[in-house]
Amino acid sequence: MTESRFSVTHVRMTSDRPFADVQAAFEQRLGRFEPDVYQPLAEGGDPAAVRARIEAMAGSSGFMLFSTRDPGAGLRIVGQQRKAVQYVIGNPLFAVEMTRHAIGAALYVPLRVLIYEAEDGKTCIEYDRASSLFGQFGDERVDSMAASLDQKLEDLAATATR
Repeated sequence: MTESRFSVTHVRMTSDRPFADVQAAFEQRLGRFEPDVYQPLAEGGDPAAVRARIEAMAGSSGFMLFSTRDPGAGLRIVGQQRKAVQYVIGNPLFAVEMTRHAIGAALYVPLRVLIYEAEDGKTCIEYDRASSLFGQFGDERVDSMAASLDQKLEDLAATATR
């Protein structure tokens, strides 16, 4: 067994916009991932056709939504009410560009983003910078894609919070 340590850069953006407005603006720029997209490959289908279908799924941000989770729901067990949504977002084509050079990158794709209403009524978006997660692999091809993801995610969050 081997172990390694690396630093993660965590980003938190705050907005005076209402939670529902930030959430809607964020979701508006996401495409939707369709899990059956890979089925033709399993049946010997054309990889270029699958790639084209994946490209068409991306939203204007370049990302697509894989799933959501409501962490606020669990807080009701302890009597708290919180507006919060965790998003699992990414793009399989971005993931392939990294995992083909460093399979360990698959641990961190798709990415996670949390949008929540803070106790002061502001809306927050939090996520970990892709470049800090993927930098541990020491591959400039992975680093280049991670830097691109940093910019795309920052643009998406900034647009949603404006």
